[in-house]
Amino acid sequence: MTVTIRPADERDTMALAQLIEEIERFYGTTEIQPLEERRAQIQGALFGSPPLASVLLVEDEAGDLVGLAAYSFLWPAAGSSHSLFLKELYVRDTLRRQGVGARLMAELRALAAARPGCSRVEWMTDRDNPSARAFYKSLGFAEFDGKIVYRVDTGAV
Repeated sequence: MTVTIRPADERDTMALAQLIEEIERFYGTTEIQPLEERRAQIQGALFGSPPLASVLLVEDEAGDLVGLAAYSFLWPAAGSSHSLFLKELYVRDTLRRQGVGARLMAELRALAAARPGCSRVEWMTDRDNPSARAFYKSLGFAEFDGKIVYRVDTGAV
């Protein structure tokens, strides 16, 4: 199957809200945020002023969204440089193991390399996600064991 990888634009907001529900269900979430709330949050996060994040979308031949890579630039990274931080990489199960995820990763690396002062691409995956860990290993990426992740909820939705 042929797919197109492209940046998200405002016309993608509703389809992206639907894809995010698919992602939530993939991770086992049972309480799904209402579609209109998701749509409004996506609108603000991606197209607000200033935008909080960017997204590369995977679009299939029919024009349906079948994957995404959501990322932000973070500062500081090494020294006074910045990094591209990949927050979410998702490809619909029917397209996995067909090179789509590898293409997304290559596109992210190219975006980072083209941005002056961006020194690296960083991301995390769950320790109990052997498929993701095997995917990153197949691309030649080594696991970094030096960080501990903390998270606290703010109570905001």
